[in-house]
Amino acid sequence: MNENISFFVMMAAIFAIFYFMIIRPQNKRMKDHRDMVANLRRGDTVVFSGGLIGKIKKVMENDEAIVEVADGVQLKIVKQSVTEVRAKSEPSADQ
Repeated sequence: MNENISFFVMMAAIFAIFYFMIIRPQNKRMKDHRDMVANLRRGDTVVFSGGLIGKIKKVMENDEAIVEVADGVQLKIVKQSVTEVRAKSEPSADQ
């Protein structure tokens, strides 16, 4: 009987360690990324997962955006590929 209780206590302790050291921080990172992608605005300077840096020209409804990476060079990207927002723009009236 004592072995069963100690086994369950040990398993609960291992689960708690995994939860607080692995699962919870990963969920927080996912939530932060989801919030960052949802708050992308025209004029934001962003970094993509491939390392490109560009400025958002237009945010579309279907999880896509038009980004200018050089003068006259625009790319259509999936917003989930944005890993970092370097500079936030001021909100404008047309957004």
